[in-house]
Amino acid sequence: TSARRGAMGWAGRRLPALAALFYGALAALVLLGVRDVLFLYEENRCSMTYMYEYPEYLKIKLPKKTARRYPAYELYLYGEGNYADENKNLLLTGIPVLFLPGNAGSYKQVRSLGSIALRKAEDVDFKYHFNFFSVNFNEELVALYGGSLQRQTKFVHECIKVILKLYRDREFAPTSVAIVGHSMGGLVARALLTLKNFKPELINLLITQATPHVAPVMPLDKYLTDFYTAVNNHWILKAQDLRNLTTLSVAGGFRDYQVRSGLAFLPRLSQSDSALSVVSSAVPRAWASTDHLSIVWCKELILATVRAFFDLIDENTRQITEDPKKRMSVLNHHFVRHPAKIFEENPEAFMELTGAFMWITVKTSKWTYSVYNDSDGKYFTFPLASHRKSYSHVYCENSMLDTSSWIYGCLNSNSSMCLEATDLSWRAELLPTTKVVMLKLQDYPSLSHIVIQVPPAVGNKYTLDCEFFKEDSRTVQLPVTHLFSFGLSSSKILLNSTGLLYNVQLQHFNQIYQAFKIYIGSHCQSLKERKPSVYRLHIPWSHEDSIIVAKVPSFTEISAKLHVAQPQNDSRVPELNIYSSSDCQYEVSNTNLFYSYYPYILVFQIIRFHAGALPVYVVSNILLTYGGQLSTLISTGQCSDFSLELVRTAKPYKVEPLISIVVFLQGFNWFREIWESLSLPEVDAAVLSSQDAWFPLVSLMLFLFGTGIAYWSGVFFSTSLRLFSSLWLTLIRPTVLQKDKLITPRRLCRVLSLALVSWTTCGAFAVFIIYLQYFLCMFLTSVFYFQGSDHSKEISQNSSIHTDKNQSSMDSISEATQSLSNSTTIGEAVNSLKIHVTILNLFTWIVLLNLPSLIYWLKNLRYNVRLDPDPCRSTAIIIVCILEILMNSSTSEVKSSKLLKIAAKVPLPLSVAMLAFGRMHLYKVPHFVTFSLLLHVLCCIV
Repeated sequence: TSARRGAMGWAGRRLPALAALFYGALAALVLLGVRDVLFLYEENRCSMTYMYEYPEYLKIKLPKKTARRYPAYELYLYGEGNYADENKNLLLTGIPVLFLPGNAGSYKQVRSLGSIALRKAEDVDFKYHFNFFSVNFNEELVALYGGSLQRQTKFVHECIKVILKLYRDREFAPTSVAIVGHSMGGLVARALLTLKNFKPELINLLITQATPHVAPVMPLDKYLTDFYTAVNNHWILKAQDLRNLTTLSVAGGFRDYQVRSGLAFLPRLSQSDSALSVVSSAVPRAWASTDHLSIVWCKELILATVRAFFDLIDENTRQITEDPKKRMSVLNHHFVRHPAKIFEENPEAFMELTGAFMWITVKTSKWTYSVYNDSDGKYFTFPLASHRKSYSHVYCENSMLDTSSWIYGCLNSNSSMCLEATDLSWRAELLPTTKVVMLKLQDYPSLSHIVIQVPPAVGNKYTLDCEFFKEDSRTVQLPVTHLFSFGLSSSKILLNSTGLLYNVQLQHFNQIYQAFKIYIGSHCQSLKERKPSVYRLHIPWSHEDSIIVAKVPSFTEISAKLHVAQPQNDSRVPELNIYSSSDCQYEVSNTNLFYSYYPYILVFQIIRFHAGALPVYVVSNILLTYGGQLSTLISTGQCSDFSLELVRTAKPYKVEPLISIVVFLQGFNWFREIWESLSLPEVDAAVLSSQDAWFPLVSLMLFLFGTGIAYWSGVFFSTSLRLFSSLWLTLIRPTVLQKDKLITPRRLCRVLSLALVSWTTCGAFAVFIIYLQYFLCMFLTSVFYFQGSDHSKEISQNSSIHTDKNQSSMDSISEATQSLSNSTTIGEAVNSLKIHVTILNLFTWIVLLNLPSLIYWLKNLRYNVRLDPDPCRSTAIIIVCILEILMNSSTSEVKSSKLLKIAAKVPLPLSVAMLAFGRMHLYKVPHFVTFSLLLHVLCCIV
């Protein structure tokens, strides 16, 4: 028996240590994932945009009614130097563009666009120019508090009307405004079309920068999610009515950890002929990922935007063209595929090749020509008849990055000279170090020759290469690790041929959680200087390519991750395009450091895509632990420790299977009809599954991460109370904790006061005040516990000393009785303290979830004392009543309650409901916690 007890004691001591080790590892994984998202990404390849003259912002006077209705908002006109002085009288003649800042954004962020557009206008002698306006939203936190989004939208509508009035009676007066929206400013621009009295023709072009179109990053209140639902539903239902509006969404790529690029893709409009979504890393002449702020000043991206603006101008109206097809052509030219030519709306189909150039026929399948100080121009012709049977494609590249035509297709010419040709330069594509064109010979049956033009080059040095090849010989397949391989599979290929282009197909690479490293090693036969290689990771179903330029020879590492999963009806395969040097060999693999990186990269993807849902999992684990503590109180009469109860109670199999079953059944029409008849909301996991952003393994890992965070948050609270209590007892004279009734006149006055604060100011403010009071009460309780514990030990020691000295039996009995009484009180205090620490932990997360609205209210306090609308006003009043009663309650009152069994069982279904409906609606989390603790209050009373 003693041996068995010893073994059980050893196991009991070992369990907390193993739990701490396990949950410590989980918390470390979360920290590594957060570190990867926040710090480990590609270097910043953007150049800063500088102003040539001091920027000035001219405040536009608004109508009195508008200024009175929106006192915190303003409208400005950007200018600098002489241009700013000329516009002070507001006699504007340019093209209006309105900039909308995003979450906590400044109206001054328009300066990069405005300054570069001004320099561009100077280059064309102000034949065309733009007037950039900017709205001051008072740097409101609209990404965290959605109550002001509708107000911002209505103000922007008023600004558009004011702007168009400034151009009244001008010769080329505009009838619409182009809008550039950064972050949430882009969503506000889209919301304009939901206003009842808004005319869609007032906007003809909308460009959004790092705007989360699909869903909010953190759905912290109902107003935010309702705003998103209204905007996206309107754009889907009224898609036909929006064809005259051209929309471009630019995402920042992996450097933008605030808004992941998958959220920036316009929902269900990516294939529309009036909308375009791209990632900045795929934008020609930029090829750089941007963070959430640098996207507004990245010089390469701003240059592409301004060039597009000027190409959109209609020469007749001197405003942005009303032709939607031209607008989309311009945007595709500058943001998707740039042919290294200046945009032309209708390029000539055929042209004559003139000039006293030498004609040279090339019959080989591979050709290289280096140009340096050539005084004579040349035409190199490649007869296609001899190559059509042996080859399927022709590929040419030119290292001269000018905008002139250089490659042509000769139509049915039997001679060595070509008089009429079609310009194939429009089929070319610009890359960082070269411009390339690849033609499938089968698609051009009428061409007899390919012609390469080499104009006279004085002082210029460049190289041209062409080759004919079979597609099969340059296409190889690289099986990549699938989702559940955990790094145990690997592949390697060796490219032995001496071609200029290779296409490596990445088989089965189609899910956002697939993340791996690709390693490319180049080995050359000679040590001569050669052009660098270009590696492009091409994703065919979305514009999210990434391009890397590497020296030769070199060893290059490429991170392969997706922003958007492959659509169900799309069978295209991602490719790694290698634009290589002809005398080098390339080795491509997804091995090497891949084994050690795989779990780490998988966590990175989970944190990147679902970090916003972690608070739901943490609170769910704490709520399960709270229910377990109540159950222990029923069975043993003692409240278990938070850490031990978390290990025992917080199990994923208690909540995850039921949610997975519901998601599975919702795939059947009969179950969906029953579900809808009960007016139940759609399960969040089902919505995420339809977006290819969810599967059970991710939910399991998030639950475990939540368990780890909950475990260490409990340790943090317990340790903090112990340390502060010890410090208090060391510095301050011990106090006596007095027990009051649950409901007293003084307590009712405090409840009414805080309810009044909640109703007249901000609900989150009242919650924060009652939280501080509750924390102070728990602190005093812990002080009493440690004080009583020390005093009990002292009495016990004195009692033994007195007994040894043979004092009177009456004194010994009195001391023993006092010791027993203190022990009982201390034991009750320990139980109460344990349950209160758990409740404090729960309400800490509620305060954190309500904190954004509190910050918003404090920031706008000078404009309005009352937060309207307030997402937590009614909930705050209930929370105030609950905490005011709980802070003076004890477990002795709860033990005898008839409702205790119900209160102990309710947290489990509430945890399931929280995970089912709270992942995409964080504002629902306080409702579940409040309901559970409301039962606790009833247990104290009934």
